[in-house]
Amino acid sequence: MSDFEGLRALVTGGASGIGRATADLLAARGARVAVLDRDPADVGKPLLAYRADVTDDTSVRAAVQRAAEDLGGLDVLVNNAGIGAQGTVEDNDDTEWQRVFDVNVLGMVRTARAALPHLRRSAHAAIVNTCSIAATAGLPQRALYSATKGAVYSLTLAMAADHVRDGIRVNCVNPGTVDTPWIGRLLAAAPDPAAERAALEARQPTGRLVSAAEVAGAIAYLAGPLSGATTGIALAVDGGMQGLRLRPVGR
Repeated sequence: MSDFEGLRALVTGGASGIGRATADLLAARGARVAVLDRDPADVGKPLLAYRADVTDDTSVRAAVQRAAEDLGGLDVLVNNAGIGAQGTVEDNDDTEWQRVFDVNVLGMVRTARAALPHLRRSAHAAIVNTCSIAATAGLPQRALYSATKGAVYSLTLAMAADHVRDGIRVNCVNPGTVDTPWIGRLLAAAPDPAAERAALEARQPTGRLVSAAEVAGAIAYLAGPLSGATTGIALAVDGGMQGLRLRPVGR
């Protein structure tokens, strides 16, 4: 497919996981793609790579400006950079709450704020935020993470309303548990990694983890020219976790 031919895209957190899968897919479909990441050392051509920390406004503004100049403009922003957190409301102190919100929510604010002047000049402008099923479903031991993703979901709706008359569409994807390096580290730290993985897989009706490529496909759909009438929506990519209620096997 070449539906992104002539478009210029910027992906945050694009050096690994969902971000890297998205950057590679958009490039394969014709886009010129820039990646922002704290450690973009492993990002090679045809992708452009820029070092930036989404918690540092100066860093973000400089990297977005350089990327837009090198790309010759900006049509698509994928706000993907984020971190995880575990525990109930009792398990993380104020400093950790502030840190995770700073990355997961304010990081998107900083990047969008820097990108908006460039997006307004595009004939096809789209922002896709990486949210989570945790925004719409109660998950155990994920209070802090869920709170940030709930904020991302609401932020997506507000941005869609604010910028629709600028010609900028804003949507988000809500992945379930995705087989990424972060989940790999989570499993490795579990007392029984195999049992923990089996529990995560069983939580999704498809019986397996979501792949980064599947989330990337959903992001590309929302960002693409054929979705020109789609704005302000959350697309679940969760193996049916949000909407399906299966009976136990054998019943």
